[in-house]
Amino acid sequence: MKISEIKNLLDAETLCCDEELDSEVESAFCCDMMSDVLAFASSHSVLITGLLNPQVVRTAMMLDMKCIIFVCGKSPTPEIVSLARENGIVVLVTGHYMFAASGLLYNSGKLSGV
Repeated sequence: MKISEIKNLLDAETLCCDEELDSEVESAFCCDMMSDVLAFASSHSVLITGLLNPQVVRTAMMLDMKCIIFVCGKSPTPEIVSLARENGIVVLVTGHYMFAASGLLYNSGKLSGV
């Protein structure tokens, strides 16, 4: 699934790395505990979270994740967005709650959960 399709499906706003919206992803992982992300998530996937701190981007970097989706309309700080931009990670913000965002992506049939 292209990240641009995810953006449209979740009615999300792109905060950085528009040039990467045509990148393909195969799976998504939903979590606020970055230790669980490191332990269980797949590389090159999408991270769905409500946690707002730079560790989210650093965790995504370690797993070569292509996109971070912040849920509940939470706005990441400029520091978080800047760090993601420096590393080519798309940052999306959606007003959907984590459960709804995950469900919408799962029901699309184009992404697997991890």
